[in-house]
Parts: sequence; C-alpha cells; structure tokens
Amino acid sequence: MKLREHISFVTILAVVLLSGCVSHQSTGLSVSDQSEENVRMVLKSYVAGRQARDLEAVHAVLDLNVDQLTSRGEWRRGLEAATAGMKRSSKKNPGNRSLKIESVRFLRPDVALADALYTIKGTDGPDRILWSSFTLVKGSDRKWRITSIRNQKPTE
Repeated sequence: MKLREHISFVTILAVVLLSGCVSHQSTGLSVSDQSEENVRMVLKSYVAGRQARDLEAVHAVLDLNVDQLTSRGEWRRGLEAATAGMKRSSKKNPGNRSLKIESVRFLRPDVALADALYTIKGTDGPDRILWSSFTLVKGSDRKWRITSIRNQKPTE
C-alpha cells in the first residue's frame, strides 16, 4: 500500500470510528426527571438516616452488596460491614450531617452516579468536609439503592 493510500485509509477509518462515537453519545439516555428526583430522595434518606443514627433507615437505601471507601482508606464491603462502620464513624465524628448534591448522571437507565459535598458540622472541632461519590442501582423492585460510596478529603 502506498503512503497516500495508507493515509487515506487511516483518515477514513478515523472518521468512521469517530462518527460512530459521536452518534452514540448524541442519542443520550432516556432518563426521566422523576428518576433523578428518586435518586436525590434516596441520598437525602441516606443522610437523614446517618444524622438520626437510624440504621434501619440506612439499611433501606443500601444495596446488599454495598461497598464504601472512607476518606481514611478503610474498605467496608457488604451491608453489615458498611453499616457497622457507619455506626462507629457517627460515634467518633459527632455533629450535624448534610449532603449537597452537585450532580446526578445516568450511566444506564438503571445505574446512576451522584457527586456531593458531604459536611459534618462538628460539635467539638472544625467542620469535616468531604467529596462523596455514590453509585446507585435500580433493582428489580424498581427502587434505587446505593451500591457504592467513595469519600475523599478535598485538597487544601
């Protein structure tokens, strides 16, 4: 194959591949505003349960296979480990918890990624501010549940 033919072939291939990617992205997902509101409500229920130290309320919004990576690098895998760790954390870090949801995007109609600013207003020290990412899945019962939580401290 001559150089000119090779360049033409590569150019055509690149155009075909890129146009396929662009057309796939432009179709977007058909996710309703109601789905986003449902995801936001699950996250509000989660933080309300954490604030009230109500493990039943927290259990209700977590997937059985939930995992959590804390800002201190601790992995909590599974519902029991996650809620036991949350209970310890609430005791160790008292204060008022709040979650400011920055964005919700849908990776698929049944999988959502939410980013939020998680603040614990300390009763005996400075506020604790974390960035948190939540992955939620919609189960066969059509309810959204949190399946992963990732917390990190913002850089100073």
